Amino acid sequence: MSLWTPGGEHEVPRDQPAPQPAPGPGPSPTGMDDEALAAALGIPSLDELSDEERAQLEQAVVQMAETERQLATTPADVVVANHAMGMYELAAIHLRQNPPNFDEASLAIDALASLVNGLQGRLGENEPTLVQALGQLQQAFVGMKSAPEADD
Repeated sequence: MSLWTPGGEHEVPRDQPAPQPAPGPGPSPTGMDDEALAAALGIPSLDELSDEERAQLEQAVVQMAETERQLATTPADVVVANHAMGMYELAAIHLRQNPPNFDEASLAIDALASLVNGLQGRLGENEPTLVQALGQLQQAFVGMKSAPEADD
């Protein structure tokens, strides 16, 4: 698994492969009893599921636990930068619309600005890239907003 950051792709180390559920009835690969597994999945009872549905749900729980483990071992500044770039992309998407969706772009830009400015000095090696990306978005927004309409 890898996480995208402004500095590029970063491999997230895997200590060991996630266990695969055994088909059909038997012990849960999650180590949970049926009641605990049903509660974790947000369903009333596993008794109503087919063996195939149960195996699929158990695999989903195993994958969620593995994802959580990987996130827990990834530095928070890398994950935060990844989310910040999602806000950047969201703003850019709204600015590329014809006509641009300035209200939605503004919200995404403001969210990115809040994050970058509010966490100044804590965003690690990705901070300069995030500051630059924010500045580019803000300049593009102002330039597009103040440009005369093409059909005027």
